[in-house]
Amino acid sequence: MLEVVEKTLLAGIGAAALTQKKAEELIDDLKERMNLSEEEGKNLLEKLRNAAKENQEKLEETAQAEVKKACDRIGIVTAEDFNKIQKRVAQLEKQIKAMDS
Repeated sequence: MLEVVEKTLLAGIGAAALTQKKAEELIDDLKERMNLSEEEGKNLLEKLRNAAKENQEKLEETAQAEVKKACDRIGIVTAEDFNKIQKRVAQLEKQIKAMDS
């Protein structure tokens, strides 16, 4: 279930990447309408790229936090928690074997 939620959120994030092409089209249109120089157009496009990247990073963080909350609510253990438990069990097994010897 976690994978389905994660894949759905990541698909939404991937869709945001498509806006790069739209941003370039917008810049081209603005350059024509406002007589922007090539340099001004590039600067504007770079600002749009940076803003989109920041928004995408925030969206990813929010999505990960929401997935974690959902997992906590329904009792799904994270891979990190599972690995910690595995290590602890291995340590306890060693201690038991040492006591039996």
